[in-house]
Amino acid sequence: MRKLLILFAACCLAAACTREPQPEEIVAQTAKTYYDLLLQGKYEEFVDGRFQPDSIPAGYREQLITNARMFVGQQQEEHRGIKQIRVANAKADTARHTANVFLVFAYGDSTNEEVVVPMVERRGVWYMR
Repeated sequence: MRKLLILFAACCLAAACTREPQPEEIVAQTAKTYYDLLLQGKYEEFVDGRFQPDSIPAGYREQLITNARMFVGQQQEEHRGIKQIRVANAKADTARHTANVFLVFAYGDSTNEEVVVPMVERRGVWYMR
């Protein structure tokens, strides 16, 4: 009987580990990944994570990349940089293909700030709005 109970518990654990991720988990990890790219200095990839309904002119794209670089520099000056990003929460509306992800920025000066990242899903990919 004990072996049967252990086998049942192992099956339940395996089933829990292999469950499909919820939309909130997917969109939260996506938003965090975009901001991790920003912290790694991958400004082009960060900008590519923004939803653009149409192609944008090269000059505008360069402005967005420059703005991302300036944002990181500003955070370095004001807070000694962003040292870590954590997901606080996420709310997804799968019917409307939108979500809000709440990230916590942990700064080098030991302060924290929670920011909301609006997201939109297009063709199965989540983008920042």
